Amino acid sequence: MKVLAVFPPLHEANAGGIQVAGRVAWQALERCAEASLLEVSSQHRLRAVRQARLRRSAFDVVLFWHLDLLRLTPFLPRARRVVFLHGIEAWRRPGAFSRVLLRGVTLLANSQYTAARSKPYLETTHMEIVHLGAGEADAPEQKPAVPPIALMIGRLDAGERYKGHHEVIAVWPDVQQVIPAAQLWIAGEGDLRDELQDEVQQRQLHGAVRLFGRVSEGEKEALLQAASALVLPSTGEGFGLVYLEAMRLGRPCLVGTDAGREIVDPPKAGMSVEPSNKQQLVQAIVALLTPGAAWQQMSEAARRRHAERFTAAHFQSRLVAALQRLA
Repeated sequence: MKVLAVFPPLHEANAGGIQVAGRVAWQALERCAEASLLEVSSQHRLRAVRQARLRRSAFDVVLFWHLDLLRLTPFLPRARRVVFLHGIEAWRRPGAFSRVLLRGVTLLANSQYTAARSKPYLETTHMEIVHLGAGEADAPEQKPAVPPIALMIGRLDAGERYKGHHEVIAVWPDVQQVIPAAQLWIAGEGDLRDELQDEVQQRQLHGAVRLFGRVSEGEKEALLQAASALVLPSTGEGFGLVYLEAMRLGRPCLVGTDAGREIVDPPKAGMSVEPSNKQQLVQAIVALLTPGAAWQQMSEAARRRHAERFTAAHFQSRLVAALQRLA
């Protein structure tokens, strides 16, 4: 199988989930296929077009790692076209030119949730689900810190208010009524950080809520190890690699109403809430911060679910198998 893989830049600083998953995908293609890589940045599209025109090889499949990259189709060799969908980029009606390019394209979606939300906008005759994966199933077991910590990780961009930061901060005084020493740690950088910091001060939570800003991969794993649970009651996540990072370490996850449910499979490896329901949100956070048999069962289920379904190797195998079927 000969594959031309068209990716956004995979090794930029502060790379997001699309780039992180892309690196794992590229590793699989390098091992399992005769693959050629074309990285396209928004600042150097013309350079990418010139590179594309030099690709005279015959390919079975051209894989586009983002819907917007499909615009390069006229400059690429003719082959079966496959687009990987990650979430929000597919939840809007494409322009006229993109609709033309989408004809005959096969779509791979990272979750059932992404696929379901994209179907009203992307007409296609073929769509498959290829769940992502991250890490290996060999993480050391470590007990969470005391007092208990709820951890939120993710970019704090203005367009990502759906992740539930405001809702969790708003109910933290209620959580403290049950667990007075409970801590909320928030890791991530973006436009919302100052706004969240102001909300923490207004609610006089500066002793209980801590904003870390951007963290390295090593720091992120240390935060997850210290936490009792990952708390991310999101309503617009297409997948959420951070759920896998938490589950790998045996940390139950609190998810919202999006793809998190599909990944965590509550109530097995965590819990699910409607984030606008304050009572439900408080009860779930308290349950996930309370040590005991119920927490231990969810922790073990989280670790097992990652090991059995969501390692990097699982994702790579699913992706390569899907492309081989198409080729």
